[in-house]
Amino acid sequence: MTDADLYRLWYVWLAVGGAIVVVAAALLVTIWLTARGIRREALRALRAVEKIGVATQPIWLLGETNHVAEDLLSAARDLEMHGAEIAAALGGSEPVQRSRT
Repeated sequence: MTDADLYRLWYVWLAVGGAIVVVAAALLVTIWLTARGIRREALRALRAVEKIGVATQPIWLLGETNHVAEDLLSAARDLEMHGAEIAAALGGSEPVQRSRT
């Protein structure tokens, strides 16, 4: 092998190594840009979820509202029944029996 052949092979492998470095750098930049895009979209999704959480908060309180409404309805029925009994005891008519629906 002559010196010219040796230099030619050295330059060929130097070019191959340089091409590998350029491709690796391009891949790293692509990965970095993709990661930034994923982070940006994740933050956008997080803000949307937070807004949805605030908007749906009243729905989670409906169970408590229903419980209070049931208690109020029960108290109103008791008042109606006892009021009718008091009216009947004071000389009014018989207590009115209502269906409990």
